[in-house]
Amino acid sequence: MTSVTFRTEIRPGDETRIRDIAISSGFFYDFEVELAVELAVEKLRDGDRSSYQFIFAELDGVTAAYSCFGLIGGTEHSFDLYWIITHNDMRAAGIGKLLLEETQRQVREQGGRNLIAETSCLEKYEPTRHFYMKMGYTEAGRISDFYKEGDGKVTFVRRL
Repeated sequence: MTSVTFRTEIRPGDETRIRDIAISSGFFYDFEVELAVELAVEKLRDGDRSSYQFIFAELDGVTAAYSCFGLIGGTEHSFDLYWIITHNDMRAAGIGKLLLEETQRQVREQGGRNLIAETSCLEKYEPTRHFYMKMGYTEAGRISDFYKEGDGKVTFVRRL
């Protein structure tokens, strides 16, 4: 695999690539894809006034994956990992692992001690849950029927 590079500045056009990446994964409801795009549009519009931070993982100049994270309001050092998605054509190449490590590094650099990730309880999300566990996250809780009837939420925490 060619080396992965990271960038933290969001650029016009990234919102379109975010949509493409999210759709390619096959994991997200349409409204979730639109929410991912909305966060990017907010960041583009508001710049540093936005609490959302992005890291883009690029492979040969193409954005292969991205993460979106931010300090949780009302906390001193807990961050939410809102999104971490690798384009389906580039999955299983280790990009997600590198991107999560870079995200954790940047959160630590900002004084973060906890990084919180959430995902679905559905069977198709088992690889996602396994990924978090493999990356040192601990399951902190579950809420049944969170996303919709029969689709609960699992929360993971990584102490940094």
